[in-house]
Amino acid sequence: MSKKQLFLTVDTETTQDQKVADFGAVVCDRKGNIVNQCAVLVNGIYTDTQNHPLFFTSDPAGIWSKKGQDKRYSVYAKMLESGSRMLASVGAINRWLDMVKAEYNPILTAYNLPFDLDKCKNTGIDLTQFSSFCLWSAAFSQWANTRAYKNMALQLHAFNPPTDLGNMTYKTNAETMARFVLNNPSLPDEPHTALEDAIFYELPILVKLLKVKKITAKGLIEYPPGAYNWRNCQVRDHFTAQ
Repeated sequence: MSKKQLFLTVDTETTQDQKVADFGAVVCDRKGNIVNQCAVLVNGIYTDTQNHPLFFTSDPAGIWSKKGQDKRYSVYAKMLESGSRMLASVGAINRWLDMVKAEYNPILTAYNLPFDLDKCKNTGIDLTQFSSFCLWSAAFSQWANTRAYKNMALQLHAFNPPTDLGNMTYKTNAETMARFVLNNPSLPDEPHTALEDAIFYELPILVKLLKVKKITAKGLIEYPPGAYNWRNCQVRDHFTAQ
């Protein structure tokens, strides 16, 4: 078992029936050095497009539209052809996770950890053996209410569309948070492929947090319970007209 404090960052891309089609994970140290990684499409889920189609919405355009779904399948097909992805069973993923636990004993995190835990549970991917914290909640607690972050959101027009009830929030998603911690407003949008999102967006957030956030005796990052709440990000409460 490794004596270093290591972290397992997981990301998933999911299906219309709330299961995992694309599973990505990296094991890294506190500086972000990757010691192991996994990037697989889930055999029996990704391959069963009739019963488990990739997630899409009713929006007519964009990555989550039905047309966008077709493009995502095309991207994954090219990944399989190039070897940057392979098909793996749920059992194989769990065996890899068992090896990671035994060899590295990492702390688990993900940007919106409850989402990934739920979708992995639905699929049979077992993440329950790891201690964990939510990267989104921790990052939100650290930066999202600072003047610097809100100024960046204003600069980038990083605002979500108003809801039917008129609620409008500024963004604290992984790509916006990564732009902030990397001081790189031109960082492209996430490709929404699991391994790439984990490495190029979530990992920099984790590394920055580990430099500034208090760590418990168990290696977990402390943050207030329920730190992320969309009601605390409403534009009307944070931005005023000049």
